[in-house]
Amino acid sequence: MRDIETKNCAEIKSYSSPEKKRKLLIPYAVLCELTHRCPLSCPYCSNPVELELKSNEIDTGTWKKALSEAIKIGILQAHFSGGEPTARKDLEELVHHASSNGLYTNLITSGVLVTEERLKKLYDAGLDHVQISIQDTDPKNSEKIAGFKGHQKKIDTCLLVKKVGIPLTINSVMHRQNLHNLKSMIELAIELEAERLEVAQVQYYGWALKNQTAFLPTRDQLDEATKIVEEARIKYKGILAIDYVVPDYYAKKPKSCMGGWGRQFLNITPAGKVLPCHAAESLDFLNFDNIKDRPLSWIWEHSESFNRFRGTDWMPEPCRSCDRKEIDWGGCRCQAFALTGNADATDPTCEFSPYRNVLEEPLSKAGSETPDFIYRKFTKQISIK
Repeated sequence: MRDIETKNCAEIKSYSSPEKKRKLLIPYAVLCELTHRCPLSCPYCSNPVELELKSNEIDTGTWKKALSEAIKIGILQAHFSGGEPTARKDLEELVHHASSNGLYTNLITSGVLVTEERLKKLYDAGLDHVQISIQDTDPKNSEKIAGFKGHQKKIDTCLLVKKVGIPLTINSVMHRQNLHNLKSMIELAIELEAERLEVAQVQYYGWALKNQTAFLPTRDQLDEATKIVEEARIKYKGILAIDYVVPDYYAKKPKSCMGGWGRQFLNITPAGKVLPCHAAESLDFLNFDNIKDRPLSWIWEHSESFNRFRGTDWMPEPCRSCDRKEIDWGGCRCQAFALTGNADATDPTCEFSPYRNVLEEPLSKAGSETPDFIYRKFTKQISIK
């Protein structure tokens, strides 16, 4: 499996802003959200609360056009996601188009709709890598979290991926209701011969924000999880790579969300909207251009939504004077908007943010109660074939 580092992004050109010239980078990856349809109902899903219907999904030709334009502007990776991307019958065709034109291709899937026959077709089409989500090692809890009885099918699909010969990453979204099984999750990844494990704590966008109290771990849980990951990284060095994402409500400095707004990444929704990140539609005051109406290069360079928080000109204090402003880029705009109602605000996860106090309430509830999940729902579910 080849990994392409974000630091290798090249400068594409300079462009004008009201205050100064800024350098525009080539995005290194495009996330292709082929559909919002999915058999699972995960209550931490980062998809918008208002999901796109199948009737609004862009067709095969439009996706191929988008991928071709991505290649022209220098993008190196195409990640096929959803919802559940294998619900699209044209997935093999899209993977082949991307791969045959030089893109590294990655499939992000729940695994519950995948057969060995289909995996072989995807392999033949040029698929480079597969990521499969597993909600817990305890089957009962795994299926409770997913809102779907598919735990064993996920395990079987992981085995099929290795049988076909495709590199495997296991995505394990962790939170206060499964962190007690983190050690066994790491052991499962070893057993399944995964090359990589993503231990990603829930990030609070979309459906996850609705379930914040149900998912936010205690500080003790987080510290124990960090210790477990650090020990496992040493134990399994050279065998299993472990990515670790913490819930930044406990952080003192914000994460560099997507490497900075409109700097390294773009996302195309099932309806063809082009976004700077997968959660950007939560900023409901922005207009997002559509791949059906504009070339991808124009959207990346000129669209209002990509330029709104690009660079540092938009920043208020204390970000504007901070020596980290070109490291964390002011933190996450979607999180700032969700927590403060002001998308220009310094991310509350920064210790210097004037909005830091908005984290006090959710943190005070961590571990104090366990409300029922509010599940991600879709108008029409998909059955396993």
